[in-house]
Amino acid sequence: MSTTKHGYVRPVDFKEGRVDMSHGSGGRTMAQLISELFSAAFNNEYLAQGNDGALLPMAEGRLVMAVDSHVVSPLFFAGGDIGCLSVHGTVNDVAVMGAKPLYLAASFILEEGFPLADLKRIVESMAHAAREAGVHIVAGDTKVVEQGKGDGVFITTTGVGVMREGVTLSGDQARAGDKILLSGTIGDHGMAILSQREGMTFDAPIVSDTAALNSLVADMLDSGARLRVLRDPTRGGLATTLNEIARQSGVGMMLHESAIAVNQPVEAACEFLGFDPLYVANEGKLVAICAPEDADRLLEVMRTHPLGREASIIGEVVEDAHCFVQMTTKLGGRRIVDWLTGEQLPRIC
Repeated sequence: MSTTKHGYVRPVDFKEGRVDMSHGSGGRTMAQLISELFSAAFNNEYLAQGNDGALLPMAEGRLVMAVDSHVVSPLFFAGGDIGCLSVHGTVNDVAVMGAKPLYLAASFILEEGFPLADLKRIVESMAHAAREAGVHIVAGDTKVVEQGKGDGVFITTTGVGVMREGVTLSGDQARAGDKILLSGTIGDHGMAILSQREGMTFDAPIVSDTAALNSLVADMLDSGARLRVLRDPTRGGLATTLNEIARQSGVGMMLHESAIAVNQPVEAACEFLGFDPLYVANEGKLVAICAPEDADRLLEVMRTHPLGREASIIGEVVEDAHCFVQMTTKLGGRRIVDWLTGEQLPRIC
């Protein structure tokens, strides 16, 4: 109990305490957790209103909204945790639409018995990620399920942003002749998760690439390059993302394997476990399709940003009624890069 017989309310025990059913009951214990943890970490003028929803100022322009649920296992991994991941994932979904992310709402499903120290670490990671991305977490909800009916914590985040005037980015805008650019190496996030699950060690550790991409997107839009499509290749990886765009636009794509960078430990882990890095999830990379005459300028801008230093032009859009994504291999052959079939790596985001 949080209240003694004399009425003194003890602070939440974030060292030894655990989530119990009262933390989701709607009573004093839940209010104390919200006050001492969530409100303290996410503190901003909109959250401080303390109502069932946040009253926000009117934004000029078209609104973009995205929602994403995060069920990653393990909750803490090299390079991040479910907290920062839940912010980055939704910020990026808004940003690649060509919008400036402004606000997030967060919903927590907590399992009874979950250590409050771990919850505090996750919430503080979310707060730090939100500050770095320049967004406010303005509303939230917390529910508790019985022990054995959850997996520690699940987080759903909803993001709202404002589209830039004159910008229209969509998966149906790719045209034959356009260039395809990638902001960096692939497979880092998915293999960071899997290597930790499997207890694999390497001379150079595999670290998740989880990051908020909105500042990189802003620089790309400022460049004046005619961008057609932006996407972050998360679940299903680069291959699945490009197949989605090809189908939406009714085009084909020709990729060049030699231009697609994979960190050596990731490549080694994929080879050892039988995975193709083209299908492994990323959480801090983006794919851009732009007019061919603007590709070099866009690439230069991307490479000046910390999250785009290893950017490259990896292929081009081609006419193809079958909407095939193909790739020229390092050995001089050609292969079809098909859709991902089934779930290659579950619980990675």
